[in-house]
Parts: sequence; structure tokens; C-alpha cells
Amino acid sequence: MMPTLAATLPDRLAPRRALPLALALPLLLIGTLLGSADASQSDAAATEAAIAEAITPRVSPHDTRDYRVLTLDNGLTALLVSDPEADRAAASMNVAVGSAQDPDDLAGLAHFLEHMLFLGTEPYPEADGYQRYIRRHGGNFNAFTAPQDTNYFFDIEPDAFPGALDRFSEFFLTPLFNADQLESERNIVHSEYMARIRDDGRRENDVLNQVLNPDNPTTGFSVGSRETLADPADGEPTLRERVIDFYERHYDANVMQLALVGPQSLDELEGLVTERFADIADRGLSRPEIETPLAREDELPRYLEVQSVSDRRQLRFLFPVPDPIQHYQYKPADYLANLLGHEGEGSLLAVLREAGLADGLAAGVTRGDGHHALFAVSISLTPAGAERLDDIQASLLEAIELIRDEGLDEWRYDEQARLAEQEFRFQQHGSPLQGSMRLAMNLARFPVEDVQYAAYRMDGFDRELIEDYLDKLRPERLLRLYSAPDVEGERVSPWFNAPWRDITDSLDVEGEPLAGLALPEPNPFIAEDLTLLEEQHERPSALVDEESFSLWHMSDASFNTPKVEWRFSLQHPEASADPRRAVLSQLLAGWLDDSLNEDFYPARLAGQRAEAYAHARGITLAFSGWRDRQEQLIERTLAQLKEAEIDAASFERVRYRLQREWRNAPQAALFRQGHRTLTEALMRPQWPTEQLLEASQTLDANDLRDYREAFLDALRLEAMAVGNLDAELAIRVGQAVAETLEPNLTQEAIPDLTPLRIEGELPPLHPVTSREESLVLRYLQGADRSLATQARLAVLGQVLDTPFYHRLRTEEQLGYVVNAGYRPLLDAPGLSLLVQSPDTPSAEIQTHIDAFLDDFSEQLAAMSDADLATYRQAVHDELLKRDTSLSGRTNRLWRALSFGDTDFDRRERLAARVLEVGVEELQELWPELRETAVASVTFDPGTEPSDVAALTHHLEPLPEAEE
Repeated sequence: MMPTLAATLPDRLAPRRALPLALALPLLLIGTLLGSADASQSDAAATEAAIAEAITPRVSPHDTRDYRVLTLDNGLTALLVSDPEADRAAASMNVAVGSAQDPDDLAGLAHFLEHMLFLGTEPYPEADGYQRYIRRHGGNFNAFTAPQDTNYFFDIEPDAFPGALDRFSEFFLTPLFNADQLESERNIVHSEYMARIRDDGRRENDVLNQVLNPDNPTTGFSVGSRETLADPADGEPTLRERVIDFYERHYDANVMQLALVGPQSLDELEGLVTERFADIADRGLSRPEIETPLAREDELPRYLEVQSVSDRRQLRFLFPVPDPIQHYQYKPADYLANLLGHEGEGSLLAVLREAGLADGLAAGVTRGDGHHALFAVSISLTPAGAERLDDIQASLLEAIELIRDEGLDEWRYDEQARLAEQEFRFQQHGSPLQGSMRLAMNLARFPVEDVQYAAYRMDGFDRELIEDYLDKLRPERLLRLYSAPDVEGERVSPWFNAPWRDITDSLDVEGEPLAGLALPEPNPFIAEDLTLLEEQHERPSALVDEESFSLWHMSDASFNTPKVEWRFSLQHPEASADPRRAVLSQLLAGWLDDSLNEDFYPARLAGQRAEAYAHARGITLAFSGWRDRQEQLIERTLAQLKEAEIDAASFERVRYRLQREWRNAPQAALFRQGHRTLTEALMRPQWPTEQLLEASQTLDANDLRDYREAFLDALRLEAMAVGNLDAELAIRVGQAVAETLEPNLTQEAIPDLTPLRIEGELPPLHPVTSREESLVLRYLQGADRSLATQARLAVLGQVLDTPFYHRLRTEEQLGYVVNAGYRPLLDAPGLSLLVQSPDTPSAEIQTHIDAFLDDFSEQLAAMSDADLATYRQAVHDELLKRDTSLSGRTNRLWRALSFGDTDFDRRERLAARVLEVGVEELQELWPELRETAVASVTFDPGTEPSDVAALTHHLEPLPEAEE
């Protein structure tokens, strides 16, 4: 529902594991049981303790939340998590049924059913009732359909949690499957399909499905379309009847796993579940098992080529293996993936990079169905690499042989296990929504005691098991897939229209492995000192405040992890003054990361991150990880930036990656291109990708060497450290960085990133795109950048959100990507209304938007201040929502500093102003907002792109009004 997450969530959803015997007991087994009447009190206590231990999830030592497991009489398993510090409550229901259960004659039925459950139930028949309630109370909702699971989830303000669960639970009790919504939702599903028809990952999988085992149910078309979901001929069951039949045959409490996370007590959460979910049907079902092999090994090896839409060259090596979810306690495939996917010195990627053949590599398991899977090694190729596929294959096979001969060492496994245990010990749980989704999905995969621990659990080195997996990685069992834009194929995949060919019979593989392959040495970056410091600050304070260097510090022990986040902003007055210098800034940041990749890859495995990224003011160096050993990375990064040789090979590798990204920009999702065009129009400096691509063509390594010298000669340095460190360490590290970089500019020398004011009749802007859909993005800009204007538009955006989505998407079926809401550009407030459609022209979309806005004017005029109260509160609570990770908190504070918010209270002041917004001031503002400062980004297939710079060169900065 809304954008489905099937493509972004793990594609390996394992079968439900056998639960401890205690969970088979009926009704409300909650982790403690009373002893029998004649048992002694001590025996009863021992029994209670043993059962609680058996069915309570294993959690990290610093996890202070309370857990309880329920098994209701109908077979539903629920995991309750009480987190008194949570400022949201969240629920996720995982149903162990997915597209693999689609009937042969109705591809996409499971996904279509997912959509239909959102459109009304017996107690709440309104098609937008659930969505309206969630959004009015500051929440979010969505769902996804995967091959073996369908997951529904939401979060909301805690006080509104009971009402949300009232509506949510009815999905699984009394869905209406409204006949009058059937056609519109079929069109929405079709729009979703069309929105992704040019996605290269889906195109490759569409081709793979043609050569994998057709009897394996995960190889079918899962999204659905108007064609596959069409009503059958007369006399056959209708589509609605088929939906209901699917629901009744597959949806059952025994295949559902529910997770709730919220600030309520366990008893309160238990009551919420038992009152609402106990009546879900018990049909005695169990999770479907897939016994049919995913690949037909007698048809291997196979060599395929597929035409990509984007300008990229990708080589995938796939080997059928048993799904390692069956051995999750030992992680044999992870052991191999760690060695084959290593990027340090002597690794497969390092050797390929040195030869100029590749610039990226990933290894791991994909397409798991519980019993079968594919072990994949995916390599991003350079043009030179595309000419030497056989040599790359020979090098991969040589790397596999090296592991077989020399790489099966217990110390390597123990090192991985030690790192996994460190991460689990200091696990950060993310938001309640993220936590509930993870737990519900893991309840379907693992025993209850491992729902938190499974990803980290490594019970010991099993050489024989690893050898079994390694034995599957042989050339005679290989499925190789090469994709590139210049591939020509005589076949076309059935659903995503990808030209492809099978070259198995015509290919004689005679590659030579590259020299230099070696296995990694012991990791020198593993943290030893994991002591937790207790000091906690409310907000950052300035430890250094000089003209050319400022250092902000905040001790933070609230996440119970000895980690630190560092940000260093290296600001240069001309870092993005023109496209050429903007490109050079990106090249310098990219070269720094690229040139340290082999040295720092072990650090990444050890939980340390170092990243350089360019922005309008210069380059930021970001470091995240354990406090121990972090200084080594910072010192090494600065030495590299100042002194290392910028060699031609590294320069060309980085330039090629950037050019590939810019060339592929027109292929991006159309709604993203619309927002990018708007940003190009209303922000300065901001350079179109085609100008960046053009500017990059004439640059070479000498230009980057010269730019580095000029860049480092004129800097202002701004730094922030947040996490488990004291002021003494922060000053020592910060001063060392300043002494190395020698900043010499004042803040006044660094130009601001400036939002512009829309004035006069701004003509429609058209993006540079190769998409075949239509788009309208209408942007209503606030009059100034004051907190008062920001507050008003933020509340208006909250009010607009659901009715716009429901009318233009659900009722009028204009497209799959439909949204409206508050969308500031930096601190310049604005409202965005967007529709992306596969078959409705932009002029017609404009008419629908105008009609909606006319009706919305009447709704707003009739609204009372009491009606507005929940929307105000939702915006207020969203602004003040709790940070759920150390990196998230640091990024929020770092953004605040970029706005000049040195008191770090801007969001609190804005939130307070939101509560003061009255309905009368919105009613007064609305007519002016609709007409005065409006920008439109539109597109239809064949539309010529606009010269955005020429159309907006006259715009002046949006004023910063006095508060």
C-alpha cells in the first residue's frame, strides 16, 4: 500500500521455526505460568522462571525494554515490547503468505489483496478511514508483499494507539473487499507496475525467472497488472470472489505474527492485543513450504546477457545453494560472503580495481525460499571490464579455490563472531516502527528467543558445513548474467520488456585469472576498550570558537554504546561556484574515499565508518564508530587528503562513477526528477546534472591535484563530536585536525546556500528525463522564512495529506505515486502536491488538482479550531520526535548547526509556534498561497526539457523575516 517495500526489504524470508513447547499451550501464555495446585511454591517459581527464560527473546545487555510473548487461543503469536521512552507506538502484522501463493491464472493476487485490505472494514467502511486516522494523529502506514510474506505496519501517537489497532485489526477480521473499489485499486496496482517497469533490478530478475525452475512458485510475476488481474469470462468466479477465496484459504491466525512496540506497559499492550486479535479465524493452517528446487541443476551452467536501461555494466555470478536460513546459528554463507566480498588488499575487488576492470563488488545470498537460494557475487564493471568477462570469472573461481585451500580457518570465523557480538552487545533498536517490522518478520523466521539475536548469532566454526556450501560454488553449477545498455537480445522478458539472450551454446570460456589474490590478514581495527562513559549533555556546547575554526561537543550516553560520531565541514568559498568546481569538489571527496577503500575496509568490518561527501560549501568528513581506534582513521584520512598522490587510475575510476551517475539521472524515478528540477530552480548554487557531466569531460588528474592545493589553502573548519567521549578527547582530536588543515577563513567568507522567491508568472518547468510517464508537481511557496510561516505551512501540509492522496489516487486513480504535504527547501517553507501517472496527461492532472484545491478551500473554510487541533499536535510531535540512534541525533544537530542554530533549539521554537497556529490564520493565508508564489514542474512523454537557469535567473532570495 502506498509505495510497497518489497523491493527494499530483504528478499530472504525464511519459514517459521519450531517454537518452544511452551508456546503451543493455549491462550495467553505470557512468559510465566502458574504451577499446579499441588506443586510447592519454589517449584512453581522455578517453573515460571524456566518458561520465561525459554520464550523471552534474548536481548542485548543494555536493552532496558520489557518483553512478553503471547500465544492466543486461535494460534496468533504476538511479541510485546514496552519501551517507556518511546514517543511513538507501532505495530506490524506479518502474514506468512505472499506472491508465491498466487494462483497460476491470477499473477499478483496476493499483492492486490494487500491493497484491498486498506479500503474499508465492517466497523470502518470508509475507504480512507484508516489512513485518515493514522495521518491525523501523526503516524505513518504502509505494507509490502514479498514471495512468502505480506507485512502490514503503522506507527502513531501513543494516545491514539488503541483507535489505530481497532482499525488495523479489522483488516484480518471483517474486510469489505468493496466492489466499488475493485477497479480503481486494480488501476493503482497497474500504475505501481508501470512505475517500476524500467527498473534494471526487476528486469534482470524477470530474465532470471525465465531460466530458473518454473515450478518453483517464487519465479512468477508478483506485482500484478490490469492484464493479469482482469475479471474472468462469464460463468467464472469474479475477481472479487477470487480475492475473498484467497483471503479465506490463506489468511489465518496460525500464520500471523504480530509485534507491538510502545510506551504502554506490558499489561496494557496485552489487553490491546487480546481484545482485538483473539477472534481472527483459526483455520488450522501452517506456513506454506516450498519443496521445488529454485534452479534446475541439469541445465547449468548458463550464460545470459540482458540489455539494461541505465548506463551501467553489471556481472552477476549465481550458484544454487541450500537456503542458509536453515543454518542461521552458524552462518556458513556469511563466512564465505565475507571473504569473497572483502575489499582489502589482495581481495578479488582490489585485484579487479587495480587492473581497471571493476569499481564495486558485493557477495551474499539472494532469492531464498526457506529451502533453496542463490549465492550471488555481483560486480560493477568499468568499460574495460566489460571486455574481459571470462578473465573476471576465472579470477572469481581462483578466489573460491584460494578459500577452499587456505581460507577455512577457525580464527577467521571467531573474528566475525566477535564483531557480531560487539554489535549485538551495543545494539541500537531504531524507531518503534522499524523495531516492530523487524520483530514481526523475525517471528516468522526464527524461534522466539532469537528474534533479536538471530542476525548476530554465530555458535561456532563448522568446517564441514562451510565446505558443503563452498562445494556448491563450482563452474559447472554457475548461472552468469551480464547486463549492459549495448546488449542486443532476440528474446524479450515477459513482464519488464528486457531484451536478452542465452549465449551458453556459443560461449567457450577461456579466461585467465588475475594475479595477486590473497586472503585477508587479522583485522587491526577491532575495538578493545568498550567502556561506557556516563556523562550526558542536553545539547552541544562550543569547546572552540575561533574565527576560522569552531568545535562543538556533546557527551551522550543515552544509547548505551561506546560510539562517537564526528563531523568535519571543510568549507571553501568557491566549492560550488560553477559546475567545474562543483565537479572537482565531488571528485576530491570521491577520490579520498576511493583511495582509502582497501586500507579502511577492515575498519568498516570492525564497526568504523569514514566517508567524505561534497556539498555546496565544500566537503564534509564524517566518522562513525567505536571510540576506541577512531583517532587512527581520522589521522589516516587527513594524511591521505593532504599528502597522498592522486594517481590517474583512481581519478579515472571516480570520474567514471560520477559520470555514470549523471548519465543515468534521466532514468531516475520521474517524481524524483521533478523534485530535483524544482531544487535547481529555487536554490543557489545548484547545478543540473547535464552541466556537471559536461564539465567533467575535460578534467584530468592534474586538474584535481591543482584543485586540492587551492581547496586546502583557503578553508574554514567547523566540527562536531557527539557520543561517548569527554571534552578532553574531543578537544585533543579537534585541535589535531585543525593543526593539520590550518583553516584561515572567517565564516563571512563562505557563501550561503540560498533559497529563491518565486515571483511573477513562472512558466512550467520540464525535467530532463527519458521516462514515459506524466508528472505534475505543484509547489506553493510561503512568503518568507520565518518560523511563523513555516509553522502555518507545516500544519496546512498535514491537513492536505490524506484527502489529496485519497481523492487523486484512490478515487480518481491518477497514478500510484501521489502525495501532498509540507516540503521546505532548507528553511524556505512550501507545500508540494505531486502526481505521477502512467497514462493521464499532465494537463488533465492539473485540472484534477485545481478541482481538489477548490473543494479543499471549502473544507478549510468550514474547519473549526477544534478540528485543527489534532493536526497541530501531529506536526508538533513529529518535530519533537525522539532520536532513535546516535547517528540520527548527530545528523539532526549537524543540520541545525548548518542553519546557524547555535542554541540548538530551533525545532523546539518551531514546535511551540505550531501549537499557536489558528484556523483563522490558515483560512486567511490559503487564497494568497494558492495564487501568489506557485511553481509547477510538469512532464509528458516527448516534452522538451526547460532551460531552468534561464527561466529562473531573475529570482531573488526569499526574505528571512524578523521573528
